[in-house]
Amino acid sequence: MAKRRSNGGTGGAAGEAGIAEQQVSESKTDRLRIRAAWMYFIEQMTQNEIAEVLGVGRVTIVRMLAEARARNEVKIAIESELSELVKLERALERTFGIRQAFVAPLSTSEADPIPAIAAKTGAYLSEAMKSGMRVGVGWGRTLFSSLSFITPKSLSDFKVISLLGGVGVARQINPAEFAWRFAQTFQGEGYLIPAPAVVDSVETKIALIERCGLQDIFRMTDDLDAVLLSIGGIRSATTFYRGGYLKEAQREELIARGSVGDLLFHPFDINGQIVDHPINGVVMSVDVERLRRAPLRILTSGGSEKIEALLGAMNLIAPTVLITDEESARRVLEMHAAREGRQ
Repeated sequence: MAKRRSNGGTGGAAGEAGIAEQQVSESKTDRLRIRAAWMYFIEQMTQNEIAEVLGVGRVTIVRMLAEARARNEVKIAIESELSELVKLERALERTFGIRQAFVAPLSTSEADPIPAIAAKTGAYLSEAMKSGMRVGVGWGRTLFSSLSFITPKSLSDFKVISLLGGVGVARQINPAEFAWRFAQTFQGEGYLIPAPAVVDSVETKIALIERCGLQDIFRMTDDLDAVLLSIGGIRSATTFYRGGYLKEAQREELIARGSVGDLLFHPFDINGQIVDHPINGVVMSVDVERLRRAPLRILTSGGSEKIEALLGAMNLIAPTVLITDEESARRVLEMHAAREGRQ
């Protein structure tokens, strides 16, 4: 089988765009066929079991397996560049009980994973978003970058609710900006939290919610069909930290208490527990319990500074769909195995 090769001689933004375009062009049919072959020949799953996991009919599985053999993708082993990625995806699904994992390839282990993850996220969202859905969205560089990879389409009765108040410093990736643009992509309605992401006191937060009409926005998150989230790493200069919402002394205090990352500005530890800290009382974001009620929980994130945060997020949000890069996938699985071995 001919192998895909990236074009040489590109660098910087142009090089990243070329890699992203190559990932977007990856055939969905090829991907499904290789996954089906892996499950059947390597994991020894039945055709009915594979059909249920992939969400297609058994006849489709039979056809895909026959095509994989005809293409010489299946001999004693599965010969494809996708096979290593499928192995990682299946390992993530089995280890963390994820319905579906997507692992984006990287040109090198040191490459910035965000363009790759964003491309994979955009391709997934183009297929997953449907008419009549109510979707709660987070924010961050990865999510914002995914917008250019989503295929625009018109969805009827499609509602997008921002899960976090506004951020004044990082305007390009402001939660309100992402939620609005995401809604526009599908010609839906956008609902924002018209308040700062972090307020000065618990009393201010209560007053804004109870006396300024914000309770209606928060009530909309009680029965979401899907949530789209990314996470930040506590040890890196995330927007939470750079924006001045978290002072250095507070960040060091959170690290001392075991925090490994934040979800919508809520710090959590590697076991997926919210870290007890005053910041939780002044953050204008939807609480995690509401997010966990959504039947479709999409987590898209990756990077060397987020490995512990990704591991904690598996328990914190229990994603049904995980989108990450191959280096992050390997390291999360290795860290989980090491922690299990010590227990």
